[in-house]
Amino acid sequence: MRNQRQVVDYALQRRALLKGVHSGRVGTYDVCDAGPYLLRAAKFHGRPGEQDCPVCHREELTLVSWVYGDELKHVAGSAKTPDELVRMDGLFAEFTVYEVEVCRSCHWNHLVRSYVLGTGDPGTTRPRTRSQRTAGQ
Repeated sequence: MRNQRQVVDYALQRRALLKGVHSGRVGTYDVCDAGPYLLRAAKFHGRPGEQDCPVCHREELTLVSWVYGDELKHVAGSAKTPDELVRMDGLFAEFTVYEVEVCRSCHWNHLVRSYVLGTGDPGTTRPRTRSQRTAGQ
């Protein structure tokens, strides 16, 4: 992404949680709790991660990107592919992306990072469609 900014990495939190799981202080039922919506998003909108699941070691993790922002309206809270993020980066002034890693076998999931995308120009707006122009009259 060309305008990635305000990046927050959750690696330390992830490492501490996994240490708790491996030591037995935290049960796998507490961390392997991905819901059906997240699992479906991983299947259709996710991209392959770079490592195997840290809990079950059965398959490679899948990364899912979720978008949120006032300007996104009905799109906010949905999963997006990398190509969709590139398009959105040029259309919207600012929105936040949350990347979640998911294991589709054991249902492990954890927030990996968050960052802000967009043009950074508050004057940027999407072009209105014909139906939007006529509805506003």
